[in-house]
Amino acid sequence: MTLKPIAWAIGGCAWLAMAVAGMALLMSYDNQPGRAAHAPQQWPDASRLRRDASTQTLIMLVHPKCDCTRASLAELEELLARVHDRPTTYVVFIKPGRVPGGWQRTSLWAKAERLPGVTVITDENGREADRFGAWTSGQTLLYDRAGVLRFSGGITGARGKTGDNVGRQSLVDWLNGAADAHGGTPVFGCSLFGPADERQASPADAPEAAETHHHES
Repeated sequence: MTLKPIAWAIGGCAWLAMAVAGMALLMSYDNQPGRAAHAPQQWPDASRLRRDASTQTLIMLVHPKCDCTRASLAELEELLARVHDRPTTYVVFIKPGRVPGGWQRTSLWAKAERLPGVTVITDENGREADRFGAWTSGQTLLYDRAGVLRFSGGITGARGKTGDNVGRQSLVDWLNGAADAHGGTPVFGCSLFGPADERQASPADAPEAAETHHHES
């Protein structure tokens, strides 16, 4: 009879240990950044995104099936609401060549389309991701009026987490004219390319038909 409470206590301790270990693994995953972009310092001439020299250009490259990206889009909306001079803004959804038409039109696509002043792009075969050296969903890049890279990173503080973070604030600072803003932060999100999606396209490939959608502010 006296062994039963001991067994319950041991079982409870074991369950608690497993729960703590699981939480630790989850927190570790949430705080593990993805692969950073190797973005060109100068706007790539081969890009089919239009750069307006009268304003800065902001790009977010995303995977349409990445749940972490919902937070990145929420932070983008907050960011744009805080800047005085809005940049030309693109959200670029990767679409591997072997998937059916409309594969990229998830709820994330619909969310991006609702952002005022944002142009939504289908990136056939990941060519734009390749041109901008992006590997992780949520990768955000800012180019100034001269086409010079000013920021490369993420705008969430962890995977799928919203709230104040260095990346978002850095972009707000850059766009509002601060001279001492951070130029880069970690990016938290899923890989843009799965094992079978490793980029094979290059800017020299045959021209793709880029699908664009613009939501007026």
